[in-house]
Amino acid sequence: MAKFLNTSATTYFLEELIKGANERLIIISPYLKLNNKIKELLEDKNRMKIDIRIIYGKSELQPAEIKWLRSLDFVRTSFCKNLHAKCYMNESMCIITSLNLYEFSQVNNNEMGVIANRDDDVELYRDAYDEAQRIIRISEEVRISLETVEPETKPAEPVQKQVEQPETKPTEKVEKLTTSKLAKKLGMKTVALIEGLVAAGYLEMKEEKPYITSKGKDFGGEFKFSKAHGPYFIWPQSLTV
Repeated sequence: MAKFLNTSATTYFLEELIKGANERLIIISPYLKLNNKIKELLEDKNRMKIDIRIIYGKSELQPAEIKWLRSLDFVRTSFCKNLHAKCYMNESMCIITSLNLYEFSQVNNNEMGVIANRDDDVELYRDAYDEAQRIIRISEEVRISLETVEPETKPAEPVQKQVEQPETKPTEKVEKLTTSKLAKKLGMKTVALIEGLVAAGYLEMKEEKPYITSKGKDFGGEFKFSKAHGPYFIWPQSLTV
């Protein structure tokens, strides 16, 4: 029989659900900013070679999340536009809740949810599983394999010099591409390129919208606006992430 969960109970049973996964684990949450406890549990399941699917809906993964996800061989991530559902399930249990997989929500918000067992709530579990699979199918799988700039070990100057080499011809203009056209040139999805630009420090997310940083401007990125298409960014063709 399905059981009601408050905030603390949801957090507790979410951890138990991850611990109890022996075959598969599905995590659906618009926001993805994991606390250390959840990371430890997922790392343990990765060592056990459990199939883990993470579907998120806000393209604002921080460099720490990207680097951590890249270290997990058995985790597949997908981006789902307009995602608002929050559902966590393994092969025997399912939690449907208002709780995002976001540390702030787990600590500060008042949340509600329900937990269902596959054996006791066969139809509920099956319907939730089928919907989770539908969301996975319509999602865009993202390879978290974007290289990030590491200013701690490599100063920014070499990157600048690579772009500034054409200075031998001051009058020569460097052709720039929009984010979508650059993504196409690099053989990437636009959302994946945006995540790479955020990870590299060229963009930053504020209220779910990308903004160009000083580093992005120094590299040659520019913010543009047109009445037909609204705000957008352009970048040097030499940019890679």
